[in-house]
Amino acid sequence: MPRSGTRPTSERVREALFGRLEHYGVVDGARVLDLCAGSGALGLEAASRGATDVTLVDAARSAAQVCQANTRALGLKGVRTVTAKVATFLAGPAGAPVDLVLIDPPYDVDEAGIVAMLEPLARTQDPWLAPGAVIALERSTRSPEPSWPKGLRRFSEKKYGETAVWFAEPDAEDADDAPADDQV
Repeated sequence: MPRSGTRPTSERVREALFGRLEHYGVVDGARVLDLCAGSGALGLEAASRGATDVTLVDAARSAAQVCQANTRALGLKGVRTVTAKVATFLAGPAGAPVDLVLIDPPYDVDEAGIVAMLEPLARTQDPWLAPGAVIALERSTRSPEPSWPKGLRRFSEKKYGETAVWFAEPDAEDADDAPADDQV
């Protein structure tokens, strides 16, 4: 695990989160971004459950090294690690749109930092998100709900002890395939 600045997701929350994501049908065969990856636990979990392309992004070199070591130790294919600030990475070209974005920032990331991560995900030119994509944003239950930028819509929220996970999707007019709202 990286030395400091990370807040790993508990095993209980990770299991519940992936149970929900599998219910939404966005893991198997998915292209995934794990932003603020820390040890890479969320992205590596996605890869172990059938995601075919996973990118782990973290600004801390030590965290990126842990991600790489964990990827090698697990023998997972289709996983790459990028050492970059999330906002800087997302400002670049998207390439093929992703199906799932996992965001688990350190608790000390403020609302402006969260918005800086979400806004590029909502762009329509060179989009990051595939139609029907899901964003799962994990925060403390003491944190306010994120300010979702235009182009993203929260469709669910789940609380697990001290952890809240907000689920969002592209806000398209033809969102017939979107998961149903199951607000807690």
